[in-house]
Amino acid sequence: MSELVQIVDSLENKISKLLRKMELLQQANSKLENELMAVKSDRDSTLDSVAEWQEKYNSLKLANSMLGSNTNKTEAKLKINTLIRELDHCIAQLSE
Repeated sequence: MSELVQIVDSLENKISKLLRKMELLQQANSKLENELMAVKSDRDSTLDSVAEWQEKYNSLKLANSMLGSNTNKTEAKLKINTLIRELDHCIAQLSE
């Protein structure tokens, strides 16, 4: 009978240790999830910033080409043609 009590005590100790390990792992998991959300948020804001700067760069490049810069004249002409086509399309829709 004493041997059975020792086995039960041993099982209780092992279960207690497992429950403690599980609690620690849950805390670590929660911490990692919070860090992941923070990193995702930071990545999203960085991507937004990159997109904004890319748009500003393209606008500046177009403005420079319209001011007479020789490097991007064809690109400026293509952009102007695209804008004219869009305007023509809008005018056509308004006249219908």
